[in-house]
Amino acid sequence: MAALDAQAAAPDFWNNSEQAQKILKERAELAEPLSAWRKQLQELDDVKVFAELAAEGANDAEAEARTKLEDVGKALERMELQRKLGGEHDAGNAIVTVHPGAGGTEAQDWAEMLLRMYLRWVERHGFKAELVDTQPGEGAGIKNATITVEGPYAFGYLKAEAGIHRLVRISPFDSNARRHTSFASIFVYPEIDEAVEVDINEADLRIDTYRSSGAGGQHVNKTDSAVRLTHLPTGIVVACQNERSQHKNKSMAMKILRSRLYELEKQKQRERMAEMDKAKKDIAWGSQIRSYVLHPYRLVKDHRTGIEIGNADAVLDGDLDQLIEAYLQAQAA
Repeated sequence: MAALDAQAAAPDFWNNSEQAQKILKERAELAEPLSAWRKQLQELDDVKVFAELAAEGANDAEAEARTKLEDVGKALERMELQRKLGGEHDAGNAIVTVHPGAGGTEAQDWAEMLLRMYLRWVERHGFKAELVDTQPGEGAGIKNATITVEGPYAFGYLKAEAGIHRLVRISPFDSNARRHTSFASIFVYPEIDEAVEVDINEADLRIDTYRSSGAGGQHVNKTDSAVRLTHLPTGIVVACQNERSQHKNKSMAMKILRSRLYELEKQKQRERMAEMDKAKKDIAWGSQIRSYVLHPYRLVKDHRTGIEIGNADAVLDGDLDQLIEAYLQAQAA
């Protein structure tokens, strides 16, 4: 950190803008864990103060010391987990897409429940989420949605959510109150830094513009500001409709397309490595990773780690940390 600060203080620091941005980014990545470490040192000092007060007979001081010590322990566990998130893009932002499986309104409603779950998780962590594209379902739910998530290690955490999510419940759309099983898929991509080159030939793109389908004011639904990009060689389709400007929507759509093409290439590399090592047991993107049972009992079970949580409502309200951390710990091990 001190070495980077010295470089940033040099008179010719901004002569090379690209190099300067890299240094500032590296500094920012170091600042977050250092800040967390210093905060826990301060918390430990507070624990010592309360312990001394307890030794002198102060009421409730021992309980306060124990509570603070437990909080430090939990914070340390989170910091250790982040140290294990050493993937190339783990520290950066994420792009999350939600798609319902077959099943019409049932699956579309489940997809919307998952979207809300992730937005609540983002809110709990103080991250920033932006809904860049959504297509409402017919009657209820959504046909698809894409959000960007900004925050430290957003991709490192959310990559644990990629896969098929299964819901079992009494259907609110069935007049006979029968039990239904619904599926939805979650895909998670890293937001690719501009420094990473992803070559996209304009001739390989089909660009369509259309009117936004979301709630808008006097402008947004009256002009063809929404943009849909189709990458012809791969068939990847991305869309953005949350901005008033067609130019801004196209820019965001290109950003998402770059991330998806990059992840596609990384997936191809993983598949080639898997062919060379048949014993490799990576979780496939299309596997069922978790079940949410709301009837006849309430339970969320992660099939990769065996973790079970009885408070299904809390999980659906964004309390995902136990599930995510168990998966990441298993992967790190």
